[in-house]
Parts: sequence; C-alpha cells; structure tokens
Amino acid sequence: MRKAMWAALLTGAACMAQTPDCAVAQGFKQDGGVRTFTTETLFEYMDGNSEGYFLYGFKSMKGITCAKGELKLVFDVSEFKDHESAYGMFTGNLDTREPVLKVGGGGQVTPRKAVFTKGIYYVEVAAEPEGEHVPLLTDVITKFEKTIQGAVMPPAQVAWFPTEGIQPGFPRLVAQSVLGLRMLRRGYMAQYDFGRAFVVEEATEAAAQELMAKLKERFPPTGEVALGAGGFTATDRYLKKVCLFRVGNKVAGLTGMADDADAAKLAAPLAARIK
Repeated sequence: MRKAMWAALLTGAACMAQTPDCAVAQGFKQDGGVRTFTTETLFEYMDGNSEGYFLYGFKSMKGITCAKGELKLVFDVSEFKDHESAYGMFTGNLDTREPVLKVGGGGQVTPRKAVFTKGIYYVEVAAEPEGEHVPLLTDVITKFEKTIQGAVMPPAQVAWFPTEGIQPGFPRLVAQSVLGLRMLRRGYMAQYDFGRAFVVEEATEAAAQELMAKLKERFPPTGEVALGAGGFTATDRYLKKVCLFRVGNKVAGLTGMADDADAAKLAAPLAARIK
C-alpha cells in the first residue's frame, strides 16, 4: 500500500514539474487553459518549427499563458527522451552573443525570451508584446527552475572538450550531420579560436572503425598523427585543415585550422579527455 502511495506521489510530482504555474510570476494570472502537445500535434502549435524539436527526441509539451494587464508570459515546457537530448535542445538554440546563466542545467535570457534546461526538460518563457523584459524573465525562470526535478550537471560528454579557448555556448550536441557530413550522424561540437572540435560516439568500436574508413575516403590523408588509432591529417576545400582520429568507439577531430597549424598539438588535449 505504501509503495503504491509513494508511486502515486512521485508520478504526481513529475506531472506538476512539467506543468508551469503562473505563481512564479508575481501579479500574473493564468489566461486560458493548459496547452498539451505530443509528437502528433506539435506542428499545429509551432508553425513549421517542430522538426527542430523532433531532432532532439521531443516527447511532449505543456504550456500556459499568464497575463498581467497587457503583458503576457507564454510558458512552454518540453519533455525529451533523456537528459542529454534536453540539454542538446538547449545548447542548439543558444544565442552565442548572450551569456549562459546558472539556472538549472543552463539558462539564457534575452529581452523577449528566457530558456533553461533541467533534467529531461527544456523550458521557454516568452514575453508579449516585445520589449525590455530581462529582469522579469530572469526572476521568473529562477523561481520556476526550483519547481522542476532533474539533473543540473551537463552530460558527461561535455567534459571531453578542453575549456581553454572555447567560445561561448559550446560544446553543443548536434542532432544530425555533424560538420555538415551525413556520415557523422550525431555528436558534439565546440568552436575554438583555432577551429572546431567534434566527437561522434558510435555504438561499437567496429562501427567507429568503419566510420574512420569512410572518412579516409572522403578526406584523403596528407599525413599521420600519433593520436588515438589511425590518426591522420587532410585538407578540404570547405573544412580547411582537418585532423581525425579514433579512440575506442569514438571518432573525433579538429577542422578549420590554418595550413601551418600544428594539428597534433592542438588535438592532443581533446584526445586525452576522450574515454
């Protein structure tokens, strides 16, 4: 009986965590009912932008509108298949010109919109009409974040990337076609002053070996590097100087480097962090 009671309480808490509450915005009252969308209906609400959500493993969304006079706050809380996917949705939609805040697993506020991620959730709060709403939106998401349960640490894969020289908003999960290459189906990417770094994790080491073979066909090697297994450099018209290597079931590398860059030296910190 106690087990059933606890299960019901936990289920109820999860549902509450996913549903916004106007109480986090002082003086605002709910305007209209709760919006609920699934993979089958999200397109009706997103006006053609739903594909970006589906790429990251979207499961469902709940939303409400809160009003105070003429000002409205539109809350949308999306649930994703796992913590990594929700974090990927967050980083994939960051404005790299704006700072990332320590709200949940990461947050960002612009004059009209605030977002944050926590656990399996990605939260958006938009102000209507447009204006300078940074203080209000910051206060709202800071309070709302406390009502949601979930991990606040970034996915473990983020630690693969050295922090020295990394640009704001990175690393980020690329849901498909990393570097614009279809063979790199899903992985992490980070922008540095010297170029870009990426890591793609395959299901098995054999699959990673197969991917490396395809990359060698796509980028004929111009030299070898003592990094991981089968490390090599190449030159591409679009990606410029490239350095690629494999560590177990992970394929990684750097692109966009200058012709005279020491690829092995630049890639060594990345290779050392991948496990």
